[in-house]
Amino acid sequence: MRLREGAGGCEAERQVSAAARLKAAIRSIPDYPKKGIVFRDLTTIWKDGKLMKMTTDLLYERYRGRGIDKILGIEARGFIVGAPLADRLAVGFVPARKLGKLPSKKLTMEYQLEYGRQGLEVHRDSITRGERVLIVDDLLATGGTSSAAVKLVERLGGRVDGFAFIVELAFLGGRRKLKGYDVYSIVTYHSEQD
Repeated sequence: MRLREGAGGCEAERQVSAAARLKAAIRSIPDYPKKGIVFRDLTTIWKDGKLMKMTTDLLYERYRGRGIDKILGIEARGFIVGAPLADRLAVGFVPARKLGKLPSKKLTMEYQLEYGRQGLEVHRDSITRGERVLIVDDLLATGGTSSAAVKLVERLGGRVDGFAFIVELAFLGGRRKLKGYDVYSIVTYHSEQD
């Protein structure tokens, strides 16, 4: 029993250490795209092969063996996170694209943003009834885009197995829009100043 507790403790320490390394690498840009907002720039993770691999490793360890059939990545940065994870898990990858980007029969879901309406689309044949889908994006903010992705998966007959993000801006409350689903983020910011 003690060995298991020790091993679990080591795993938890490894995850905390990895999250701290990722958080330290993320570039914070004040007053972008507008005054009062701190933009979290994850390109500093992606340009570093070791950090990118560590991110994929963390997600792989969490989701391997869970019976996931597909990864749905939200355009565009969700592709960067989701495609390597799909490859590692040996499952299909579904790109959820912005409106007008897919050539074949598609399903569209529009959602409200603070400055207008936006939409996501997936091909109608990308997810089949009963498939377990993990929705992946780089960052969870207000949850509008992610909740639109849920509706796409469920309308196609798939089952949302959960959400995976590198960063969560917890102070924006996006997790509340995803209530009832497993939501995982590696790095959490509790305020703009965090």
